[in-house]
Amino acid sequence: MYSYSVTDTGMAREMNQDYCFAYDNPVGNLPNLYIVADGMGGHKAGEYASRYTVERICASVVRCKQTEPVEILKEAITRANQILASESEQDEEKAGMGTTLVIATIDNGHAFVANVGDSRLYHISDTIRQVTKDHSLVQEMVRVGELNEEEAKDHMNKNIITRAIGVSETVEPDFFEIDVKKKEQLLLCSDGLTNMVDDDEILDIIKSHKSLEEEAKALVTEANKNGGRDNITALLIEI
Repeated sequence: MYSYSVTDTGMAREMNQDYCFAYDNPVGNLPNLYIVADGMGGHKAGEYASRYTVERICASVVRCKQTEPVEILKEAITRANQILASESEQDEEKAGMGTTLVIATIDNGHAFVANVGDSRLYHISDTIRQVTKDHSLVQEMVRVGELNEEEAKDHMNKNIITRAIGVSETVEPDFFEIDVKKKEQLLLCSDGLTNMVDDDEILDIIKSHKSLEEEAKALVTEANKNGGRDNITALLIEI
């Protein structure tokens, strides 16, 4: 198992409010840990929300006595949400802050994944498949048939998310478990990538480069070439 991550401010933003963590070795009772968070909020609050959430999750995982990956992730996400929500209420400068989250750990051919918001995880083999489901207004409209995927791509409300870490006292992450095989890859990313680069383009870029570093940097370059309207984070893992 090995990984490579890159995060970039993009072409339009002054500050990078994305934050990522990748560790290929054990963290607490997890065999490895990978996280991407995309913060939101006023001046510096979004940057703080994403970084602090990732730090709190890592600390919780280290302390957790559970042995089941899903239970470890669930406990860590719940705790981080409670702490961030409490701080948001107590500090006027951080009021309304929050962050998306996608998190994964891989063990014995299985990837355990959780997400809140619209940061995504993709499973990449000969094809590309989005594993996580966006918690966004537009994707909710797609799910109930009010929009199709093509209409959703450029919808005016595309960036409105329906779940985030830190915006309320409770949060409901979605959990997924998938089988992964040797040489397959996982991509964790913020919407600064997926809003600028289509899934098929992501697959083409990954297939046309030889290393995770080249792949990740090429993804960021393509997102910036297409406008770079948001912060961009790509974290690639090879099984």
